[in-house]
Amino acid sequence: MSSDDRFDHGKDERLQSSEVTEGAEKAPHRAMFRAMGFDDEDLSSPMIGVANPAADITPCNVHLDDVADSALESADTAGGMPIEFGTITISDAISMGTEGMKASLISRELIADSVELVSFGERMDGLVTIGGCDKNMPGMMMAAIRTDLPSVFLYGGSIMPGEHEGRDVTIVQVFEGVGAYGTGEMDAEELDELERSACPGAGSCGGMFTANTMASVSEALGLAPLGSASPPAEDEERYDVAERAGELAVEVVEADRRPSDILTRESFENAIALQTAIGGSTNGVLHLLALAREAGIDLEIEDFDEISRRTPKIADLQPGGNSVMNDLHELGGVPIVVRRLLEADLIHGDAMTVTGRTIAEEIEHLEAERGLPADEEIEADFLYTVDEPKQEEGAIKILTGNLAPGGAVLKATGEDQFHHEGPARIFETEEEAMRYVQEGDIESGDVIVIRNEGPQGGPGMREMLGVTAAVVGAGHEDDVALITDGRFSGATRGPMIGHVAPEAAVGGPIGLLEDGDEVTIDIPERTLAVDASDEELETRREEWDQPEPAYDAGVLAKYGRDFDSASNGAVTNPGVKRE
Repeated sequence: MSSDDRFDHGKDERLQSSEVTEGAEKAPHRAMFRAMGFDDEDLSSPMIGVANPAADITPCNVHLDDVADSALESADTAGGMPIEFGTITISDAISMGTEGMKASLISRELIADSVELVSFGERMDGLVTIGGCDKNMPGMMMAAIRTDLPSVFLYGGSIMPGEHEGRDVTIVQVFEGVGAYGTGEMDAEELDELERSACPGAGSCGGMFTANTMASVSEALGLAPLGSASPPAEDEERYDVAERAGELAVEVVEADRRPSDILTRESFENAIALQTAIGGSTNGVLHLLALAREAGIDLEIEDFDEISRRTPKIADLQPGGNSVMNDLHELGGVPIVVRRLLEADLIHGDAMTVTGRTIAEEIEHLEAERGLPADEEIEADFLYTVDEPKQEEGAIKILTGNLAPGGAVLKATGEDQFHHEGPARIFETEEEAMRYVQEGDIESGDVIVIRNEGPQGGPGMREMLGVTAAVVGAGHEDDVALITDGRFSGATRGPMIGHVAPEAAVGGPIGLLEDGDEVTIDIPERTLAVDASDEELETRREEWDQPEPAYDAGVLAKYGRDFDSASNGAVTNPGVKRE
């Protein structure tokens, strides 16, 4: 055997990993791989990175090692060289209502950064990116887009609902229970029972909150196979999905099928149509804008409103309704909704997916090969047809006006015709607003304003399920509104308007509001405005002083400095389109 033959493993030179496996000069590199149990067959195979944010800090991610194992084994069987590596996660539900929630959106960026770095540094050929808690999903998809490696997105699945007093409950009922307890509507014993029953095991929050929204959206974008989002975390089908992801990762490397071959303007229009049809989280707006920026796709915040106006809401899931992701799964999952939108010409059937088939072809494949039930066989009180929808328009509304010239985001979980006028109650932090609600000072008609919680001002744009749930729990779901330059959880319901841009910290009009200003919210007209003239607002702006950054060192200072506007996806990547 010649020396060349000894050190040549026959790997395709087009694969990045050949840079660390082929040739005599790479003997030290191979020695490191051999120390981890890899052999000659592995070294001749495409290197598949399996990015795993498993952690014991949230039920969303506590089981992901098992999910990753299924993907690793199948990738190995399919002829790949799977290599697992870890990254971080933040539990949104546990950090909610604390200063720690400022880390949540930063974790999206850090996940994307870390997966990109490992993939680049280790010369990976392809990726399986796994997501559990909310920011895992967009972070992993952003990394796949940045690296443009052949990739498959794999969701860890959602938690099953708990049961309390004969009804299904999720974490949102516990947050709302805190508000009810604060007003005396719920006693300590019931709140304790609710706490103990709401989360029965592993998986992401069960309603159509942020995690399930982004998992569903991954299918519409084409980055995950149709039907992969809905199997519950602890169901055998979840591990079937993981096995398929491992196999598919090897396939996409061999076919050289990359995110740039899949993602188009039409892909994003499909994702928005699905988001609005299923009543998805407002965070989907932020994350889809960020993904589009990473992909170099022209997408603006106004596009969400345009698509939502023409796309009816046909799934009534929590938080607007009572059903959860598993209920949709039992009907056939996200493909059921996609098929109804496809047949109504509301999505682009010719958009490509990670399987190499178009959306329309994937639906046909699921019908023929996987037993997707015919539409006439499906009966459920939470799933509607396009002709007879739950609501004529989709759930996402983009409001503008002199309070939000850069846009603001509302998810309609109630009446589409909502109109509200009331006095502004100004709070500089979420904690101040929470005390106002819990101490019983809230009054019908109030417009609670929480500012300096935006991407830069927070920094990190905290989600505010605690305070919004407390408002609802206190009996003010329909007669008190809340606006903020921060964000809401996907579990938030009621007239809660977030992502107000420009944010207060950079001189946005929300920072010029004064206590008692009359604020108008009009969903049909898509208006968010204050009863003050341009001259009055300009006078206030001249007297306004920009606040000092909340942190001057560490990770919060670094990412807070780099965040872009919420209307641009709150991206930090310097290479993407920024305002």
